[in-house]
Amino acid sequence: MKLSRHLNDQEILDQIKSKSNPNQAISQLYSQHYGMLEHLILTNSGQAEDAADIIQEAMLVVVKMIRNEKFRGESSLKSFLYSICKNLWINELRKRKSNQYRNEQYENEKSQIDLSVVEEIQQMENLRFVMNLFETLGEKCKQVLTLFYFEELSMRDICEKLAFSSEQVLRNKKYKCLQSLIQQVQSSTSLSEKLLKALRHE
Repeated sequence: MKLSRHLNDQEILDQIKSKSNPNQAISQLYSQHYGMLEHLILTNSGQAEDAADIIQEAMLVVVKMIRNEKFRGESSLKSFLYSICKNLWINELRKRKSNQYRNEQYENEKSQIDLSVVEEIQQMENLRFVMNLFETLGEKCKQVLTLFYFEELSMRDICEKLAFSSEQVLRNKKYKCLQSLIQQVQSSTSLSEKLLKALRHE
C-alpha cells in the first residue's frame, strides 16, 4: 500500500490553486491542525460541535483566499489557519453575546409588561369590588366616596360639587359612609383588607 507523502506548505498551496486534486492538501491541513484549532475553541467557551463548525468554515475561507491569491505567504499556513479560526470564533462569541443580551432585554421588558398588566387587572378588580359595595349605599354616600377615592377630588371641590355647607360636614358624612361600607365586610377579615387596599389603590 502506497502511503501519501507529507506535503510542505508550498505543495499544499500549489494543489489548492490547481483545483484539480486539492483533497490531499485539504486533508493534510485538517489532520495536522485540527487538534490545535479545536483546543483554541474549547479553551474559549466553546464545545466540540462549535469547534467542528468553526474549523470547517475556516478551511473554506483558507481555500477561497488561496485560490483568490489573497494569501501571500507572509506567515505559515498553520499561523494563517489559526488566525482565521480565531477571528471566526471571536465573531461568533460576539454574536452570541449580542443575542443573549437581546434575549435578556426582551425577558426583562416582558416581565415588566406582564407585571403592569397584572397590576392593571388587580386595580380593575378592586374597583369592581368597591363599586359593587357602593351600590348598597345611599346615593349621597356613593357620590361622596366615588368623588374622593376614584376621581380624587379635594374636599373643597367635593363640598362645592355636592353643595355641602362646609368641609367639616362633608368629612363627617364621608366618615359615616365609610363606616357603613366597612360594616358590610366586617364579618370577613380578607374582605375588610381587600376593601382598604382597594380604597388606597394598592
